[in-house]
Amino acid sequence: MLKGKAAIVTGSTSGIGLGIAHALAAQGANLMLNGFGDAAEIEALRAGMAGQYGVTVLYDGADLSKTEACVALVRHTEAQLGRVDILVNNAGIQHVAPVQDFPPERWDAVIAINLSSAFHTIRAALPGMKARNWGRIINIASAHGLVASPNKSAYVAAKHGLLGLTKVVALENAETLVTCNAICPGWVLTPLVQRQIDARAATEGVTVDFAARELLSEKQPSKRFTTPEQIGELTVFLCSDGAGNMTGTSLPVDGGWTAQ
Repeated sequence: MLKGKAAIVTGSTSGIGLGIAHALAAQGANLMLNGFGDAAEIEALRAGMAGQYGVTVLYDGADLSKTEACVALVRHTEAQLGRVDILVNNAGIQHVAPVQDFPPERWDAVIAINLSSAFHTIRAALPGMKARNWGRIINIASAHGLVASPNKSAYVAAKHGLLGLTKVVALENAETLVTCNAICPGWVLTPLVQRQIDARAATEGVTVDFAARELLSEKQPSKRFTTPEQIGELTVFLCSDGAGNMTGTSLPVDGGWTAQ
């Protein structure tokens, strides 16, 4: 379905981003991966995906906390893959602390990577998409873009902001075939969430499995983790002709979390 399309997926060396990258490659899209990790492991991942799906898979280790690196990522993709048709802003970090104890440098980092990087990549990719009159911008927000939780001020603020950015981009381009939508996952068992579970287990003196069940029970009525593969499949749908008139939406994939 996406044969010949060129896609950037930020934060795609693990977790949700990796699931999205696999889903897009399976539909024939050429990819620019981005994220941190061991260089050898990333190269094995890149080569493995290229071989598995028969598409071009490249990697750019851009530090998305820096404006110029966000723009350079888009320009690198345009140079190597010819254009950017699909932009998935997925990169994210987390820090947990009450507002009065929240380190300002961690606030700045979370806002930079979770929100500002999306603005910078969108700004860089939009002219090409508009010139070709086709594009798909998909921002991976969170249930925390729709509701809040204590001790996550920067993350919640960034994800709420990302939904606002999504709506503005959608409205500004509504008469074109460039769409902009957001996906709002609940608990997905990624390395980021696993670290939260491990910390909770250590703090409460319980097993990791118990901490995971407790976490799900508090927020997610389904009591099941969403999978990166499910987020990937929704991303593919948003890139399809069937979603051609969907823009400015925020789609929860949260086991009923925000229905409560």
